[in-house]
This record gives sequence, C-alpha cells and structure tokens, in this order.
Amino acid sequence: MNILAIGAHPDDIEFGCGGSLIKYKEKGDNVFLMVLTDGELGGDGKVRRHEQKESLKILQAKELFWGGYSDTKLLLDQRLILNIENVLHKVKPDFIFVNYFDDTHQDHRNLAKATISATRYIKNVLFYEVPTTQNFSPNVFVDINEVLNDKIALLKAHGSQVMKTNIEDLSILEIAKSSANFRGIQGRVKYAEGFVSLRLFINV
Repeated sequence: MNILAIGAHPDDIEFGCGGSLIKYKEKGDNVFLMVLTDGELGGDGKVRRHEQKESLKILQAKELFWGGYSDTKLLLDQRLILNIENVLHKVKPDFIFVNYFDDTHQDHRNLAKATISATRYIKNVLFYEVPTTQNFSPNVFVDINEVLNDKIALLKAHGSQVMKTNIEDLSILEIAKSSANFRGIQGRVKYAEGFVSLRLFINV
C-alpha cells in the first residue's frame, strides 16, 4: 500500500503517527511524507528541514514533499487544497494521516480542514494528535509497543525541538511516551497511537 502522512510542521508526523508509519514500513508498504512548513518560528528553518530529512532516513520513507508555506501562515484556501491534491495524484495513497482539526495552533486546524476537502475521494483518512490538540477521542488504535523506541528515535532526530515543549523540564520524548501509554491503556495494550477516523474502510 501507499501511505501518506501530512503534517503542518517538522516533527508533527513523528509525534502523531510515527509508530504506525514504522509498522507500515516494516510490512513493506510505501511511506510518503508531506510537510507544509519548515517550522521557522520554532527554530532555524534550515536546521528543521535538515532534521526532517534525518528523520526521513531513519524511517526509510520513499519521498518527502515540502509545502513551502511560512510557519503560522498556513491559510485555509483553494491553493492549499490544490497543493495537497497535487501530492495525492502523485502518491495515490491508500491511507492518509493528518493533524486533527481541533487544535490551538492555526496551522494544524487549517491543514486538517483543507485535507478534508482534498481527500474527499480517498477511502481511509485518519487524524492524529500532537501536544496542542484538543478534545481528541480516538476510535482507532495501533499497538506500537514493539516500535516505541523507534518512534522515539524519529523524534530525537528533531533535536532542536526536544526541549521546546513550554512545559518545565519535560521533553517531547517524555510527552510522546506518556501519550502512547495513555492511548495504550484506552486500547488495552501497553503503548498505542490513537486516531480519529474521517473514513475507514474495513476489508472483509
């Protein structure tokens, strides 16, 4: 299968669905990433682009598409929808993962809403959470117990962001592990990633 993960900023994808992407890759599926901004307001843009590429190497994803937008200025308009659609035409994804639409960051909200329009003909679309996500009640879970350390490695590749949580002495690595533990408890496993489905087809 072809799996496309879309994120507003470098490290969104790794936090939200990195473990699931690793499992898809281990099965032999093709993983593609689309990152809309280089997150320059959260650090040096060139550094963050490099970190995203390093994470891509660890994941062994097939291709990375950059959106070219400015951080915090991702507007919900026709251009954004068309840019996502152009990547969809190239990748022909069977599954899409993207930021959730209820979020305190406007880039995450606008990306999610644009993706809803762009993916209207895609069968499987799942929203993931990041630390700024609100009111997230997952109805789909992926057990990531065996790949949790690999997910942490993806986040470590974004070295400039590890301690930029705005929570005293708490790293993004600790937040990711705590989140995985909490979603795992909800799904009755040790560690999991949780998703909210826009559409999900079950093959019977």
